[in-house]
Amino acid sequence: MEDRYNSLKLSSQLCFPVYACAKEITRAYKPMLDRYDLTYTQYITLMVLWEQGRMNVKKLGDALLLDSGTLTPVLKKLEAKGYITRTRAEHDERNLMVEITETGARLREEMLVVPEEMGACMNLPKEEIETLYGLLYKLLGNVRQI
Repeated sequence: MEDRYNSLKLSSQLCFPVYACAKEITRAYKPMLDRYDLTYTQYITLMVLWEQGRMNVKKLGDALLLDSGTLTPVLKKLEAKGYITRTRAEHDERNLMVEITETGARLREEMLVVPEEMGACMNLPKEEIETLYGLLYKLLGNVRQI
């Protein structure tokens, strides 16, 4: 007979290994990012800006799945470090634009080693990484529709 509380066991929860992996991956990033005086959230913010260039805060927050209350302190710290600038859009002053600086662009070159080091930590074949990536984004899309 199946235990009627089986669904309440931690071992039955998909959310737990997802949560634990996210926590451990972020922990593994810490010593690598400490070399650059960056947090994980600052790092992923820079990654979007390196890829997209100048963009407004709303679109940046959407790309990172972060609200403005979380993103604003991150942007202030990155600006204080000289990696980004924040300016009001000329056509609409309510629209805050974020742009990578020359210093921030140079940091991109230095940080090329970080994904390599993280890849070594994960110790998974490329095919498994690609499968996991696809499944996680599928799951994220499904959960976000709720």
